[in-house]
Amino acid sequence: MRNRLFMVLVLAVLLGGGLAYATYNAINAQPVKTVSAPTQPVVVATAAIPLGAELKKDDLTVVNFPVGGAPEGSFSKPADVIGRGVISTIVKNEPILAAKLASKEAGVGLPPVIPDGMRAVSVRVNDVIDVAGYVLPGTRVDVLATASPTNQTQDTTSKVILSNVQVLTAGTRMEQDQEKGKPMQVTVVTLLVYPEQSERLALASTEGKIQLALRNPLDMGAPETPGMRPAVLLGLAGQKAPGKPVQTTAKGAKKAAGPVTQDSPVSPMLPTVEIIRGDKRSSEVIR
Repeated sequence: MRNRLFMVLVLAVLLGGGLAYATYNAINAQPVKTVSAPTQPVVVATAAIPLGAELKKDDLTVVNFPVGGAPEGSFSKPADVIGRGVISTIVKNEPILAAKLASKEAGVGLPPVIPDGMRAVSVRVNDVIDVAGYVLPGTRVDVLATASPTNQTQDTTSKVILSNVQVLTAGTRMEQDQEKGKPMQVTVVTLLVYPEQSERLALASTEGKIQLALRNPLDMGAPETPGMRPAVLLGLAGQKAPGKPVQTTAKGAKKAAGPVTQDSPVSPMLPTVEIIRGDKRSSEVIR
C-alpha cells in the first residue's frame, strides 16, 4: 500500500513538471511583437553654444522626437542650420530653433544680435568695475561716470548716466601697455544702447572714468540722482534736499512751498561701559 502511494506521487510530479516545461517552451517560441510610435528627427546642440557663434557640424546632432512633440521652429536636418549665427545662447541638448538663429544673409558674430535702431558699444573695465566677474551676457547694469567739468578736483562728480542697460558680451582681450610697451590682459564689456546713449558712453569713457552697477533684471526703475561730489561725500558741504511740492489753497490759489531746510546735525554718541553685577546690568557714560 505504501509503495503504491509513493509511485502515484512520483508520477504526479513527473507529469506536472513535464507540463510546465512544455508550457514554458510554447510561450518562448511565440514571436515577440514590438510596437514603435512614429517619430521625427530634430536637430539639437551637442554642447553649449555662446552668443554670436557660428553653428558647425560638430555642434549638432539629430534626436528622434515623437511625431507632434517637436518644438515649433525646429529643424530636421543639420544642413539647414550649419553656418548660421546664434543670436541667443543655446544650452546642451536644446533643440535648435529658428528664433535663436540669424538669417542666412546676416552672417555671424555680434552684428546680427543688435536690434534695429540700437548700437553695441564696448568699454574697457577692470575686475572691480566689472563687479568682480558677475557682469555676464544678458545681465542688466547701470553706468556711472566720474568726471570734472572744470578739471578741478573739488568739482569731480559721480553720476548715473545710463540706467538698465543690457550687457551683450563680457570677456578679456590682449592690448599693448602704452607705458611699458608690453601686452596686457584687459576686460571689455559690450553694452547694447541707443545712439544717444552711445554718445554719453563715449564721452564718459573719454573725459573720466566709468563703473558698472549690477542690477536686478526685474527692477525696471530709473531714479534720477543729483550726483555726488567730494565735498558732499566728506560732509564738508551740504546737498540740497528735494523741494517741497507746491500746495493749493481751498480757492485754488497756489501757495509757495516753504524754504528748503537741512536736517539738524546728530550729536555724536558718547562712549559707554557696560557693568555686570551678579544678575544686574548697568551702563556708565564716559565723558
